[in-house]
Amino acid sequence: MKRDLVLVSLGIILSFGVIAKEVLTPEMLWQVKRVSPLGLNKEKSHVIYKVTTPSVDDNSFSSKVYQVPLEGGAAKLLDAYQGVLKDSKISPDGRKKLFHKSVKVGTVLAKDKHQDLTQSNAYLFDDLDYRHWDTWQDGSANHVFYQDLESEEEVDILKDTPFDTPTSPFGGAADYIWGPKGDNIYYVSKKLTGAEYASSTNTDIYRYNLASKKTTNLTKSNLGYDKYPAFSSKGNLAWLQMKTPGYEADKNDIIVKMKGKELNLTGHWDGTVNSFKWSNDGKDIYFIAPTDGTVQLFKVAVTSKSKPKVKQLTKGQFDVNGIVATLKGQLVVTKNSMNHSKEIYRFDLKSNQLTALTNVNEEFYADLDLPTVQKRMVTTRDGKDMLTWVIYPPNFDASKKYPTLLYLQGGPQGALSQFYSFRWNFQVMASQGYIVVAPNRRGMPGHGVEWNEVISKDWGGKAMFDYLDAIDDVSKESYVDKKRIGAIGASFGGYSAFYLAGNHGGRFSSFIAHCGIFDMRSMYGTTEELFFVNHDFGGAYWEANNVAANKAYGDFNPINYVDKWDTPMFVIHGGKDYRVPLGQGIQAFQAAKLRGLKSRFMYFPEENHWVLTPQNGIVWQREFFNWLDETL
Repeated sequence: MKRDLVLVSLGIILSFGVIAKEVLTPEMLWQVKRVSPLGLNKEKSHVIYKVTTPSVDDNSFSSKVYQVPLEGGAAKLLDAYQGVLKDSKISPDGRKKLFHKSVKVGTVLAKDKHQDLTQSNAYLFDDLDYRHWDTWQDGSANHVFYQDLESEEEVDILKDTPFDTPTSPFGGAADYIWGPKGDNIYYVSKKLTGAEYASSTNTDIYRYNLASKKTTNLTKSNLGYDKYPAFSSKGNLAWLQMKTPGYEADKNDIIVKMKGKELNLTGHWDGTVNSFKWSNDGKDIYFIAPTDGTVQLFKVAVTSKSKPKVKQLTKGQFDVNGIVATLKGQLVVTKNSMNHSKEIYRFDLKSNQLTALTNVNEEFYADLDLPTVQKRMVTTRDGKDMLTWVIYPPNFDASKKYPTLLYLQGGPQGALSQFYSFRWNFQVMASQGYIVVAPNRRGMPGHGVEWNEVISKDWGGKAMFDYLDAIDDVSKESYVDKKRIGAIGASFGGYSAFYLAGNHGGRFSSFIAHCGIFDMRSMYGTTEELFFVNHDFGGAYWEANNVAANKAYGDFNPINYVDKWDTPMFVIHGGKDYRVPLGQGIQAFQAAKLRGLKSRFMYFPEENHWVLTPQNGIVWQREFFNWLDETL
């Protein structure tokens, strides 16, 4: 398509003498600075934060650290900040420090086994868990150590075990903490190996006693996830827990151990928790959770009552996506929207007001014409109300017709909130002249547990109808060009593109699928987290009497509908994507090409399930819009 809106907005002087603002382009997106809070200073008077700036020329990132007063005011650049922040890994008595590092726990590399063959690059595996996310197992594991700061002696608390802490692939320093008195270390680990490890979500919280060197499993009875341990000022332990074994998107609840008894503070609440922090006095827990197409701040009282009250503290068309710190009468949080990247805010608990502490990208956005984001309620074919975000181009004119994109969210149980992505960025898409339709289809948290769970074992069912219902509803508007509608998505969204390509009834003129599942059978045979496919597909493809599995590998398998593919297909995949392995994208591209369709394959050898480096990110954006120009 001809991007007339973009051309008009790029500095052309209008007839009445005003210079039009610019709109966001892919290149400009990689000028947006990224704000990451690090915590409060020791005096709890300032917020310490990092600003990361991409460098396209160097294909890298650089960072600087600043502090800003909690009361608000000018930010100050810090040359050295390690001494400013309180180090949570120092023991309460100040004599020891926690840290983690990789240690060798097994022989996997051939050159380690055959030490005379130093140039060999072979790997030897006898079990599963041979690769995870974007890394092959090399015989090493993350172990937690504590160091005596006087003697500098180091103690490996997981010595001679093959287990990881922090947990792989996304665990970090939050996976291990000191107990209140400093005589115990609490840590998260999945103490399983091989096929058991790949098939289970059973992480547990362990207590290691420094004096006895004894380790105790505190969550042995729960076979799902137990993560993020944190102590209150009163010495009570809280953590997040999922009950269902093997279900990575299960309802996440806050558990507190108080007076020897475990209390589920959110079990009665029809939602799922993203993260939490204790209040200063230990009487409440603040948490963030998806709700109504956004992510908001909540509070729950720490009480032995069976159903403690859960109170929502913030409301609005934005995401509160992190709690940095809790203070008397106020919190420090981060917030973003579809039109603005993350910044740091102070939240007043009396007035319920959010006040910006950082405005790192304020001047950048001030020079832009921004899209309009509107909430639209769509009635699904089975009579459900489905929230759908519709993003309109800057200077939208309802008398014109616009090409339109149906956004297919990943997950499948991923919240479609007011997120700000540096790849799937709705502001960029709308600014290139597209209307974006983003439905909160079945399988998304924030609309009750049932709405979230119903997608499991039903990938090609209600969720696909929800997508079609959303685009059909918006397409009734006169400003939607029905001949120029595309469907785009990654991960489960990529699966959705492949599935809809054979089941769309002529609605779409173009598809883009990034790291999507094309064949459920080969996915089961090559993905690294088997618990995911076991739960969501219903089991293995060879289980002849398994009704759910037969449905997944049969009716819901995109490969079975390739004979109906009749629409241009752009396939994108990363070479280090082991969650949805590369063969899925290759098979889809090859099928489309052999079907005689206009098709294209973009391969990123060094990227994983995501695209993370600046130049690859811009290539992704440019080719994304090139494809849409050619096909819509």
